Amino acid sequence: MDQSALRLPAEWEPQSAVLIAWPHADTDWAERLGEVEDSYIALVAAITRFQPAVICVADDDVQAYARARLSSARIDMDRVRFVDVAYDDTWLRDSGPITLRGREGFCLLDFRFTGWGGKFDAAQDDRLVEALHATEMFADSGRQTIDFALEGGAIDTDGEGTLLTTWQCLHQRHPDLDRAELTTRLQQWLQQDRVLWLERGYLEGDDTDAHIDTLARFAAEDAIVYQGCDDPDDSHYRELQAMAAELAALRTRDGRPYRLFELPWAKPIIDAGRRLAASYANFLIINGAVLMPAYGDPADAPAAAVLEKAFPQHEIVPVPCRALIWQNGSLHCITMQLPQGVLA
Repeated sequence: MDQSALRLPAEWEPQSAVLIAWPHADTDWAERLGEVEDSYIALVAAITRFQPAVICVADDDVQAYARARLSSARIDMDRVRFVDVAYDDTWLRDSGPITLRGREGFCLLDFRFTGWGGKFDAAQDDRLVEALHATEMFADSGRQTIDFALEGGAIDTDGEGTLLTTWQCLHQRHPDLDRAELTTRLQQWLQQDRVLWLERGYLEGDDTDAHIDTLARFAAEDAIVYQGCDDPDDSHYRELQAMAAELAALRTRDGRPYRLFELPWAKPIIDAGRRLAASYANFLIINGAVLMPAYGDPADAPAAAVLEKAFPQHEIVPVPCRALIWQNGSLHCITMQLPQGVLA
C-alpha cells in the first residue's frame, strides 16, 4: 500500500460502525456489572439509531447474553454485529485499531498497548488489533505493527494533518525521547504535518496520564471543544485555566486563533473516598450525532448546549456514563470509530 497516500480521518468523517467490547464477569467491571451493562445498552441504543455497532465478545456465552440484553431493550439488532475475540478489558479507544484511509484501502495501525504505562495487565488487549484483523472483518485493510506505546485516547486529529496531544502522557510512556523525536514519530506514523502539544491539564481519577480525549477535542478544522473549570475552590481550577490559556494561544494552519467552546464543570463525584473523572470532553462523534457522556449532574444540560453550538449539524444524544467513570474512563474511552468502507 502506498504509505504516502494514507491519512488519518477526523472523527466526524463518515463511519462504517463503532467498535466496542461487551463487559463481562472476567473484566474489571465485575463488581458493578449490572450498572455498567445498563450504560452499554444505552450506548448501543444510541449508536444504532445512526449506524451499526460492532461488539467484541469473549465467547459464545457472552454473545448470547449480550444479544438477549440488547434485544430486550428493543435495539435494532440488524445494526449489531458480534465478533469473538479475547480481551482483558473494554477500553477499545486505547487497545483498538487506529485506522488510516488510503486510495487503495485502509491500514490498521497496531501500536503497543501497555496498560497505560504498565499500570495494568494488558497482554490480551495488546494482541487485540491482530486478533480482530485475523477475523477478516475488515475490507481491503492491511495491518502495520509499531513497537511504540500509543493509545487512541492520547491523540486527536482534525483530519487535515494537525494532531492534538499532551506532553504529560507521551513523556510518561517514552521518558527517553525528547519533544522533537516524539513529534517526528507521530507525524510519520499518523501521517500528520503538525503536532500541537498541551503542557497543562489533568483530571483527578484519570489513570491515563492526561489523555487528550478527556481534556480537549477538535470539533472542526478551526474549532476545539475543551473541559473548563469555573470553580476557584476546585483542585482542578488552576490547571484547567492554564490549559484554556494554552488553547487560546494555539493557531490554525492559516494563523488564526481556534474557535473555542468551553464545557461546564460537573460537581465532584466521590466514590469510596475517591474522586472520579467526570469529563464532558469524552464525547463520541458518529454519523449525524454527538454522543455526550451524562453524569446525572446539573451541568449535563449546559454541556449539551455547548456541544450543540460546536456541532450545529449533529444531534446531541446524552448517554448515562456515571457507572463508567468508576473505572476511570467514560464514553469515548470505551469506543473506537471505524471509517466508512473499512468493514467487509
